Amino acid sequence: MSKVQTYLFYEVLRAVLIIVGGLAMLALLAQGLARTDLILENRQSALTYFYIVMLGAPQIIALLTPLALFVAGVWSLNRIHKDSEIVVAQAAGMTPWQIASPIMRLAVLCAIAHLAVNLWVQPAAQRAMRETVSTARADLAAALIRPGQFTSNGDQLTFYAREQIGGELRGVLISDMTDPEFPTDILARSASLVEVEGRPTLLLRDAISQQLDENQQLSILEFDQYMFDLSDFMKEDSDLRLKASDKYLYELFVVDRSNYFEAKDADALLAEGHARLTTPLLNIVMSLIAIFAVLGGDFSRKGYGKRIAIAATGATVVLIIQLALQSAAAGDPGLNILQWLLPVSVVGALSYVYFHGGRRIGKAARPGPTRGAPDDAVPA
Repeated sequence: MSKVQTYLFYEVLRAVLIIVGGLAMLALLAQGLARTDLILENRQSALTYFYIVMLGAPQIIALLTPLALFVAGVWSLNRIHKDSEIVVAQAAGMTPWQIASPIMRLAVLCAIAHLAVNLWVQPAAQRAMRETVSTARADLAAALIRPGQFTSNGDQLTFYAREQIGGELRGVLISDMTDPEFPTDILARSASLVEVEGRPTLLLRDAISQQLDENQQLSILEFDQYMFDLSDFMKEDSDLRLKASDKYLYELFVVDRSNYFEAKDADALLAEGHARLTTPLLNIVMSLIAIFAVLGGDFSRKGYGKRIAIAATGATVVLIIQLALQSAAAGDPGLNILQWLLPVSVVGALSYVYFHGGRRIGKAARPGPTRGAPDDAVPA
């Protein structure tokens, strides 16, 4: 690239990084507020909280990059065009393609990075986040062990411990309502959470079990040690089911028909797979719209507010239609072709109008002669 092209490239790149960084921080903050239940309800550490929030960053950045390219392209081109730097480049003999090529190169790089995130980074991060959230919510020790408080896991189990010293609980009460007709209450002097053959188990010491039998007679049993199996109470949380956003590309296109949930969502998985491949093209679409908004018309020292407003509306419409097509394709696989047709047709149309008519646009973008000045005063 020439010095002028390098200058344009880094101007837009700097703006893209600032915009993506700022919007990503706001989006992560909003996402983090929705995850505060991990700390408040499941008593997880702040490290787990920030780890889960950061795992959502790749998906957020990928979604924001096309929009950031449009805003950065419009802002940078508008600024340097008003300062007559584009006019100087045209006067030096640069064609419309040579002026737009730095932004298009950045758009292609962003599209490749976006594709890499969609194919590998996002599924890996989403899986790790889903597993971490599931593990945190299935952590019965964190959910149940709240010394001095009665806690419950649904309607089946109520737990109380007077105090906790190290890893040992003192003064334990358990109310087991798994069988509503024959509820069981267990009192224990102390208890500790252990794992027996991979199953979470509460080891109760000096325990007393009280239960009503079929004759409504109270049955009391005493134990030196009693193993209370907790696996039934966390079965629902331990069942991790991956969503479409958590799957890799081959898992979206090759559906396991023996799996009920995958077979039921086969059309939605297919739509997600096509969206993973087509959304990176939006980076090129947004860059072309930004270029056309500023460079696709007459030069004006007053700015290009009207053209930019029209271009912003067009960019918004394209993004909305693309999202609507993905949603519609989840119910009708035949619409997946439109997910490809929309960005490709917009790129083709804008490229033809701007680059095919490059000589006309290049001349129109230059300022005309001032009143009373000779024609040869206009830059060649």
